[in-house]
Amino acid sequence: MSSSAVSSGVVSSGVVSSGTARLLPGGPVAQQVLGEVAAEVAALRAAGVTPSLATVLVGDDDASAGYIRIKQRQAAELGFASPHVHLAASASQADLHRVIEGFNSDAGVHGVLVQHPIPGHLDYDRALQVLDPDKDVDGMHPVNMGRLALGLPGPLPCTPAGIEALLAFHGVPVAGREVVVLGRGATLGRPLAMLLAQKRPTANAAVTVVHTGVADWPRYTRRAEILVAAVGVPGIVRPEHVRAGAVVVGGGVRYEGRRLLPDVDESCARVAGAITPRVGGVGPTTVAMLFRNAVAAARRAAGLG
Repeated sequence: MSSSAVSSGVVSSGVVSSGTARLLPGGPVAQQVLGEVAAEVAALRAAGVTPSLATVLVGDDDASAGYIRIKQRQAAELGFASPHVHLAASASQADLHRVIEGFNSDAGVHGVLVQHPIPGHLDYDRALQVLDPDKDVDGMHPVNMGRLALGLPGPLPCTPAGIEALLAFHGVPVAGREVVVLGRGATLGRPLAMLLAQKRPTANAAVTVVHTGVADWPRYTRRAEILVAAVGVPGIVRPEHVRAGAVVVGGGVRYEGRRLLPDVDESCARVAGAITPRVGGVGPTTVAMLFRNAVAAARRAAGLG
């Protein structure tokens, strides 16, 4: 955890405005998590187990191909094997399922990632249900979402887990505080609400989920001690939607070409006590949690817990 646990107006008893928000970068969090992953990989390899994260790309979307390259590069740096299958954009649902089933049956593959989005004629949810839930490094299989809801062990959705880790690393108190999640999506808003409400020192919050279907959603965000934007609508959160001194986490993004457009307008830094940066906030922690899930899958497969 960062030594600057409480600063710039973020205090355990409440929130006050400081005038200049403290930045909450995700890079140092990711470095810490990946360092732990690297140590676990070394222990596995010493025991004769090479952890393996398989990736599947369908089509030729440049951004998706770039994400796969980043993950493969990170896998190599950590000591993972990284088998990869690239299907043509014209691939059928059956083609995709065959690839997933092949990785399911391969004992040498411990985690599988199907890069999203996939071409529009394919059903991602159907493909996800084919995947062995114990190899689901994204934590999005219905079985794993059920495990999360029940508080059972299993891979956690990467972006929500990354946000919890980011808040803990930067010393932001969460337990007992009012957290408002703007957005109810299956990949972020809903699982994050379940995660932060669980009884753990880095969670245990009073969590409200609100969304743009609520006409007066700012009434909820303005009372939040911790506000997480998870909508995917660029600039939807502006200073007038933020309580003075609150902690603001930008989880939702959209891309315009290669330009990242976050939910949280940068002017919110004038009001917030602490805020994630436009670039390098939640993103690095999401990738780190992917590899944390993958190495945990390898440990389970090896009978090491």
